[in-house]
Amino acid sequence: MPAEFRNEPLTDFSKEENAQAMRSSLEKVKSQLGREYPLVIGGERITTDGKLDTFNPANRAQLVGRFNKATRELASRAVETAHKTFQTWKNTPAEERAELLFRVAAIMRKRKHELSAWMIYEVAKTWPEADGDTAEAIDFCEFYGREMLRYAVDQPLVKIQGEEGELDYIPLGVGAVIPPWNFPLAITAGMTVASIVTGNTVVLKPSSDAPAIAYKFFEILEEAGMSPGVVNFMTGSGAEVGDVVVDHPKTRYVAFTGSREVGLRVNERASKVNEGQIWIKRVVAEMGGKDAIVVADDANLDEAAMGVVQSAFGFQGQKCSACSRAIIDARVYEPMLEKIVERTEKIKLGDPNDPTSTMSAVINEKAFKAINGYIEKGKAEGGRVLIGGGSDGEQGFFIEPTVIADVRPGSTIEQEEIFGPVLAVIKAKDYDDALRIANDTQYGLTGAVYSADEAKLDKARREFHVGNLYLNRKCTGALVGVHPFGGFNMSGTDSKAGGRDYLLLFLQAKVSATKTGATVSKRVEVGTAV
Repeated sequence: MPAEFRNEPLTDFSKEENAQAMRSSLEKVKSQLGREYPLVIGGERITTDGKLDTFNPANRAQLVGRFNKATRELASRAVETAHKTFQTWKNTPAEERAELLFRVAAIMRKRKHELSAWMIYEVAKTWPEADGDTAEAIDFCEFYGREMLRYAVDQPLVKIQGEEGELDYIPLGVGAVIPPWNFPLAITAGMTVASIVTGNTVVLKPSSDAPAIAYKFFEILEEAGMSPGVVNFMTGSGAEVGDVVVDHPKTRYVAFTGSREVGLRVNERASKVNEGQIWIKRVVAEMGGKDAIVVADDANLDEAAMGVVQSAFGFQGQKCSACSRAIIDARVYEPMLEKIVERTEKIKLGDPNDPTSTMSAVINEKAFKAINGYIEKGKAEGGRVLIGGGSDGEQGFFIEPTVIADVRPGSTIEQEEIFGPVLAVIKAKDYDDALRIANDTQYGLTGAVYSADEAKLDKARREFHVGNLYLNRKCTGALVGVHPFGGFNMSGTDSKAGGRDYLLLFLQAKVSATKTGATVSKRVEVGTAV
């Protein structure tokens, strides 16, 4: 293990050897599509009568995998198994748990392109987007392993005469880990390894849109030497299986990333004390955003346009950090529109297997219909479609990158999270008005400001109410350790994933104070010679 954390380098696919390695991985994974995967509880592979099929969003006839649906009884059994395993896993030295993460990272590094290929097929990520997802997963393992070692050493306490104090960070118990489909390796890995490196055990219930890559990650955990029952793999309905795991009295915490609606439901259910429960459950939640890039009248418009387009349409706008709103000072509004359209025209919508594609299909038919509905709503509310607006759901769920100008503050597409390739452009009277509009949502995840004026940037630091603020750069692309990630308001609990505070969410502090200089008596059994 190197002494200092370094982010995993991204792959340069302009080099032929790297491109060839990805093509080979795509062929390898293609030969494995359509296989069936079991549930795993305590290391035991389990099949059920109910099945869940997943398909390639860019080729809706291509079966990616078939998964077994857990029953309520099996979901409960998974929690019980995790609880039993916790009694021993919690006592495993922190150094051993950290070493497990470093072994996982090493395996993922060797199979980087293979893991990326699974995401290209399962969630239609382009080559660079999939590669970034895999790199982030590796980063989480490396970073959290080091962080656990930091928490495991002696912690500073104020000294007083006559006592010796000690503070230890101990694990919580069984965690329900519920990751999303949009970063199906990175966030799955991040929440899971944060849980187990801190000594907790896990019931992992991946998104029904992305269980294959989650299972591949689970296999790597096993290969790296994880004990049976430390992580238990569950697929099935969130409203059924997920509820059982969240509600179970032996579940100690829930780590969730997903929509606002589901996150609030999870939080509400977790707040209820069920029979036999002896703790208040902790919820770690990241729930999306309505992120804005503010462009001041003195901004570098070329750089701003590039940042807006990259943030709006990377991975089809299906990032919680995506730029959903561009709020532009009226004095540069029209030239900025021209530059945004010019860059959007260069996006190539196509098969994610093709390395020249820069955007691909949205995740499923439900999302396809919802996003198209928002485009129509934007038109109905007076928005002007500058580019895009078309879609084709015949072979895959393809929606053109869409820019809608003249969007009014407070309108539907300016307020609601669309989670697709739709950019709402709003004209602001001035910089103060732009900040007011940016803050006027229920979310507060990411945001960006483009300006050459340090006073304006400083004002954004003080007043732009988001967890991750970027100045003169795009609002996506947070790096582990560099940009601890999490938002305010309805964007969640500001978890700061990839930051130095994150593991504290999975730990609790125990203080032991020993009186010094006291006489400690030894017990002598009756009848024993002394």
